[in-house]
Amino acid sequence: MISHVLPTYNRAAIAFERGEGAWAIATDGTRYLDLGAGIAVNVLGHANPDLVAALTDQAGRIWHVSNLYQIPQQERLADLLVDRTFADTVFFTNSGTEAAELAIKMVRKYWDHAGQPERYEILTFEGAFHGRSTGAIAAAGSEKMVGGFGPLMPGFRQLPWGDMAALNEAISDRTAAVMIEPVQGEGGIRPLADADLRQIRALCDQTGALLVLDEVQCGMGRTGRLFAHEYAGVSPDIMMVAKGIGGGFPLGAVLATEAAAAGMVAGTHGSTYGGNPLACAVGAKVMEIVAGEAFLAEVNRKAALFRQKLEGLVAAHPQVFESVRGQGLMLGLKCRAAPADLVKAGYAEAILTVPAADNTLRLLPPLNIGDAEIAEAVERLDRAAARLDG
Repeated sequence: MISHVLPTYNRAAIAFERGEGAWAIATDGTRYLDLGAGIAVNVLGHANPDLVAALTDQAGRIWHVSNLYQIPQQERLADLLVDRTFADTVFFTNSGTEAAELAIKMVRKYWDHAGQPERYEILTFEGAFHGRSTGAIAAAGSEKMVGGFGPLMPGFRQLPWGDMAALNEAISDRTAAVMIEPVQGEGGIRPLADADLRQIRALCDQTGALLVLDEVQCGMGRTGRLFAHEYAGVSPDIMMVAKGIGGGFPLGAVLATEAAAAGMVAGTHGSTYGGNPLACAVGAKVMEIVAGEAFLAEVNRKAALFRQKLEGLVAAHPQVFESVRGQGLMLGLKCRAAPADLVKAGYAEAILTVPAADNTLRLLPPLNIGDAEIAEAVERLDRAAARLDG
């Protein structure tokens, strides 16, 4: 008999009733050190007092009014994002998947508005993850996501990850856009080289194609910059944001230049809940904290400490681990063992991690994790790896 909750997840037999910072406390009282952070969502940990205060204050005022009216909380968050990024305008969604759908629509509307509706092909990359809507899975193109869901939305062409020669051959003055994650998350914590991202920007400029960046997982301070593309010194035309921007409250956004958004006039897109006062009050508080230079400097310091300790972990368990990769506090352990086995071994040591493709274990702790908790995390990972040694 089917469960009352649609069984699309292989869920662990653990349920959590509360959280404190980097710790998630299960219903049986076990305290788990959380290196998953809801898959890069809880950037300020569980039950962060600043976010709780922002949410409860707004909850006592007004929850929902719809986008038929002006929403001051939405306008404030848009101002914070525009002031800190390349963007001229922002549309708020509830998730990264919704952000991806709008980004795709915005690209196509841009070219239709420019009088070239036949220019709709978007170049994407192997290993990408842009969400699970029909448009997003067509963009990614992996058999794991698209199997059984055809026919797929046309207009996407997947290229090998990091293969600049293939991109040079594929892109032309008929290409609508290039869409890429500066650091692949689901694809196995694979950072794109800064030089490659600069080359992609140059190719888009040469051909007129739009550059669309998916920073749903790698954005909001995760890599030690507010957004990962900043390391390369380039700016996109359109960018998807979600996960960390709400600190655990459902929130996403599409950021765009005025030129890229030219076709998105009244009536071309909408959302019932997107940009509601509750989400935007929390998102504004997240931005106020995470965008601070001192906060980002601490992310980088902790990332260096964590990475150093992980390198020692890899050296201590060569049969289990191969290498450390990633950027900032978006780290991956490339494994020789099955990542799913490591996740399960971690449950026995009360530590939460997330598997990814390319035989990689993701480590995505809250950005405000403490030094002592980093040390404790590596000790628990060490014990989990010892369970698999040999």
